[in-house]
Amino acid sequence: MADDESDACAVAHAPVTGPAAGAAAGAGRGTDRALIAVFASPVAAFLLRYAADAGYRGLLVEPDPGRAAGAAIGGFATSGELPGDLDGADVVVTDHHRDELGVVLRDALATKARWIGIMGNPRHEGPHVAALTALGVPPGEIARVHRPIGLDIGSRTPPEIAIATLAGLLADRNSRPGGFF
Repeated sequence: MADDESDACAVAHAPVTGPAAGAAAGAGRGTDRALIAVFASPVAAFLLRYAADAGYRGLLVEPDPGRAAGAAIGGFATSGELPGDLDGADVVVTDHHRDELGVVLRDALATKARWIGIMGNPRHEGPHVAALTALGVPPGEIARVHRPIGLDIGSRTPPEIAIATLAGLLADRNSRPGGFF
């Protein structure tokens, strides 16, 4: 049995010791995983919940104080703005209809975030393109914003979208194409 197989088998069959057990799942991988969900939404709530189980430190960025207060009541760490230290973080924008969209993405692109993506229908140009262009962001930087996000599993509901997104992030972090093998 290959080392990767035996390591995976050992992890899969290890005992679960409590609610924080999932948070330790990524600890042995040598990465400091951070997931920044931008804008309070049902997808953001599921994404942060599932990401914690996969070993990510999560943060919800919500510029609207009322929405941020509602999310904080749900138990999520929140901030009104993107932190400046996004080195290696994955940033997922979960609402493409917000007025703050361009500013938040411009600020994320100015960091050392590992991955930046926005939800949206791939058959239409995303509103982030016009918003970033209006702010003077060069086309090469705009192209760094991933859209669509996640694996194509036919997601329709917020939990399914969150699972597809997290699976895509994990595949990307692990240099895998995502899909069946």
